[in-house]
Amino acid sequence: MGRRKGVQFDEGAPDDFDPNNPYKDPVAFFEMREHLVREKWIDIEKAKILREKLRWCYRIEGVNHLQKCRHLVQQYLDATRGIGWGKDLRPPFMHGPKVEAVESE
Repeated sequence: MGRRKGVQFDEGAPDDFDPNNPYKDPVAFFEMREHLVREKWIDIEKAKILREKLRWCYRIEGVNHLQKCRHLVQQYLDATRGIGWGKDLRPPFMHGPKVEAVESE
């Protein structure tokens, strides 16, 4: 028995998870939840790295930061869009249709 080269991670969502009936298989449900949390943390860390690059660019460029750092600003805004834990850690496709508030007369 030798040592394995490198570490292998299971990076995908579980194969047996059914989004229509998420509570059918509890093990797949928890694996899917861990997958979603892991992906969310990766997105958060990417946004932190872009924020640090943007701070560095602002300091270096000085008054020209509006032109020189524009691409970093756009990347940072795209990276932070949709980041947030939300009310129940589910991705938007699992939330169902949005229910509009009915105004009472």
